[in-house]
Amino acid sequence: DNLAAAFSPELVDRFIYVIDVAQGEKLPRKGGPGMGRSDLLLINKIDLAPYVGADLAVMESDTRKMRGARPYLLTNMRDGTGVAELVSWVKAQLAA
Repeated sequence: DNLAAAFSPELVDRFIYVIDVAQGEKLPRKGGPGMGRSDLLLINKIDLAPYVGADLAVMESDTRKMRGARPYLLTNMRDGTGVAELVSWVKAQLAA
């Protein structure tokens, strides 16, 4: 979060903010600049949810409330969940 607080969006073309399920299911609810202003939010390590007591449905619901129409993805980079969607999003941004 300290990095996001010092981050200047004017320095980038697109802003992808990555959070980790192990940080807790309440993280999307807390908001912050990365949650609300990023072009894409990645909620990564979704496979860890059962081990840290995080409810992905709660995280998704809170994310939708915080981000409105801004896109987000649930990902697990280890098994590839959400990677194809991430690649598609990046390609679409490069083409824009």
